[in-house]
Amino acid sequence: MQPRLITLEGGEGAGKSTVLAQLRETLESAGESVVCTREPGGTPLAEQIRDLLLSPGHEPPTPETELLLMFAGRAQHVRGTILPALASGSWVISDRFTDASYAYQGAARGGDRDFIAELERRVVGIVPGMTLLLDVPVETGLQRVRGRGTADRIESEAHGFFDTVRRAYLARADAERSRFRVIDASRPATVVAGEAVAHLLAYRETLL
Repeated sequence: MQPRLITLEGGEGAGKSTVLAQLRETLESAGESVVCTREPGGTPLAEQIRDLLLSPGHEPPTPETELLLMFAGRAQHVRGTILPALASGSWVISDRFTDASYAYQGAARGGDRDFIAELERRVVGIVPGMTLLLDVPVETGLQRVRGRGTADRIESEAHGFFDTVRRAYLARADAERSRFRVIDASRPATVVAGEAVAHLLAYRETLL
């Protein structure tokens, strides 16, 4: 477990980018060094893998290909960005991490959970100190995505796909209550960000 690694999870349109920016500002105001990153992505090579995974213009990957590409990018991300930042004493805030693969490639795509756990152990090797799950009803989240005008390959999936993702996230949060903080992300962005900051400050106090 890496205490200074904070991850944001949630379905499409949950508002993770807004929350991430507020968390970064809060930590920097407290004098902390912060590295913000995302998945898939986080390094130049991993960003290329992101394009392969999300661009509608590419050949659609099979579920197995999607899973392995996600973990290939994550391996690069962990070793190229996350671990060096943590070693330097920085906090790392990541928009998605391994929990996303259990929800998307596992539950929604029907992937083998035990295989994902083995990939997590062998390829990733670290667990966040705290995970903020921004929970939003599927229709609300999809309306927000549509409002942006563009959707990537995964954002274009059917409603039922995201119902499964949401249930999987909530099940993980229920099973790991010491790590997860579930936030109702259907509320205004300022309210959601404020609750996320409160969780972060309370968590940080336990590390001082």
